[in-house]
Amino acid sequence: MNLKFYLFLFVLISLMSNTIHAQDLRNLRAKPDTAIRDDNKQALDGLKNIYVPIPKLDLEVNYWKHWSRFGVSANQASFSDNWSNGGVNSMALGFNTWHKSEYNKNKVNFTSEIDLRYGKIKNKDQLAKKNNDRIFWDNKLSYKISKAWAVYASITFESQFDNGFSYARDADNNEIISDTISSFMAPGYFTESVGLEYKPDNTFSVRLGTGTARQTLILDDRIAPPATATNPVFGVDPGKNFRNDLAFQVTANLDRNLSKNLNLKARYNLFADYTDITDPDHRLDLTLTAKVTRVINVTLTGIGLYDSEYIAAGDTKAKIQYSQALALGLTFNFPR
Repeated sequence: MNLKFYLFLFVLISLMSNTIHAQDLRNLRAKPDTAIRDDNKQALDGLKNIYVPIPKLDLEVNYWKHWSRFGVSANQASFSDNWSNGGVNSMALGFNTWHKSEYNKNKVNFTSEIDLRYGKIKNKDQLAKKNNDRIFWDNKLSYKISKAWAVYASITFESQFDNGFSYARDADNNEIISDTISSFMAPGYFTESVGLEYKPDNTFSVRLGTGTARQTLILDDRIAPPATATNPVFGVDPGKNFRNDLAFQVTANLDRNLSKNLNLKARYNLFADYTDITDPDHRLDLTLTAKVTRVINVTLTGIGLYDSEYIAAGDTKAKIQYSQALALGLTFNFPR
């Protein structure tokens, strides 16, 4: 045999040896499903559970929410003595406070809202006069009967802080006070109402007060009508300080952001006395607030009022009473 044959035989034997060796190594590999040996299992069984104490968390659910707003506004105008286009120096200052608390738990809701406003204006050569004066406190308890409807009971108080006057001129053309026409609790109103409330969202609601009572009080004898008077005052008959009415009431509230920095708040109230339900009283309060910065804002307020009692008594010349004010002020909101 030649040398090539021996070399070929040597290479063939070497390859067969390596293949057999590789197959033996594969057989020795541990498979994934290999069972744990008994001695290891006993060691695992000897492990003890360790108790890790967890501190008790003192958590409470708060069903209350609160919002507050405090504001001050000012208006001022001045003219030189030789100002050719005319005008009068004036200054106005106003304050307002608003707070709302709301309780929600399951189907029960309680809301308390208070709105306090006071302002005065002083024109040159005139007495200082109030241009805003209101005390308003509304409390409502409701129980949901569906997603948007609830039965409710409410009580509302309304009055003013300061005296209101009528003015005249003396012989020297100086302005003087001629009479006192209103004061704190003259008039003062308490309104109790029960009925249904429609509230599709948190920005709008309508109350239908099928059972409503309103008490009108005049606790200032300077304003209460004497027994000899011919006309009632604020609906209170001559010689009395108190009047009670039973009525149907509709109250609509809107508090909605028209844009990021523009808010509209409105409250409309219809009060229809059951003795003459065809001629109800109406009141509309509007407040449009434009936020300039976080604390500076411009506010436009308006009030429209229709009361048939005053018209019948000759207390007003127009069928609709109204007031309007525009102010630049500082407002602080809590929480921010």
